[in-house]
Amino acid sequence: MEAIKTNEQFEEIIAGSEPVIIKFYAGWCPDCTRMDMFIDEIIADYSQYRWFELNRDDFPDAAQKYDVMGIPSLLLFQDGEKLAHLHSANAKSPEEVRDYLQHLPV
Repeated sequence: MEAIKTNEQFEEIIAGSEPVIIKFYAGWCPDCTRMDMFIDEIIADYSQYRWFELNRDDFPDAAQKYDVMGIPSLLLFQDGEKLAHLHSANAKSPEEVRDYLQHLPV
């Protein structure tokens, strides 16, 4: 998963016509570390999406703009719009993440 380093990069990535999933996380977050243990296999199974990660502590404005209240959160973007949001409370297991991905609109 590629890390987003700047606000400009984030805006460019989400503005594209290709669907992308952004994982909002923080280095101090134990649930984020737990997700890292299983997310690579899921990314391989859902390769129709480009996957990125964004440290919400480094980009608080983006987290606020897209209602990221808990981490980790997975957000689907396409053409500059947030199309789906898996909130942290429902992102604690591989099964929950896979269920979210199976029901995405794109």
